[in-house]
Amino acid sequence: MAHSRAPAAPRLIVLRHAKSAWPDDPDDPDFDDHERPLAARGRRDAPAAGRWLREHRCVPDLVICSTARRTRETWDLVLPELGSTPLLVFDPGVYEAGWPDLLEAVREMPERRRTLLLIGHMPAVQELVVKLAGKARGDAMARLQEKFPTSGLAVLALPDTRSSTWAELAPGDAVLTDFAVPRGIRKGG
Repeated sequence: MAHSRAPAAPRLIVLRHAKSAWPDDPDDPDFDDHERPLAARGRRDAPAAGRWLREHRCVPDLVICSTARRTRETWDLVLPELGSTPLLVFDPGVYEAGWPDLLEAVREMPERRRTLLLIGHMPAVQELVVKLAGKARGDAMARLQEKFPTSGLAVLALPDTRSSTWAELAPGDAVLTDFAVPRGIRKGG
């Protein structure tokens, strides 16, 4: 009797954008936080996040990304490292979202998508992971609660039951399986 291999449990990966640059004068009336670019460190770290995803077999099949420049630039540097091109959704609501808004964005995703990557901002990304994770492996939760640095990645495994869908995802449903902060190597040192 042949057994078909069941698909892997759905996973939600939450990525905080890479390190962004700040203007010389943040009180400048022309300062637009939405349009802050990545800093040099962010341009080094974002590809490292992409490599981590590929090496840990966490390549998404759908990406939900904030429309802020720093998140778009993070995605542009993560993508070449993945080895595939997932469906990309730019969601303007992710920019100033609270964790309930992020949860709602995830709930709207198609069920056939098994690995979602959400690229967003603090504090909502950290709060979303803390709310969704009913359990955690090792010290992942303690490290994440202490600090969710730029380029930080949280991997949440969802229950793999027939009644469990993205639309039904609720606080406490997931297991935090990994928390990593990939860093790029500075040239010349």
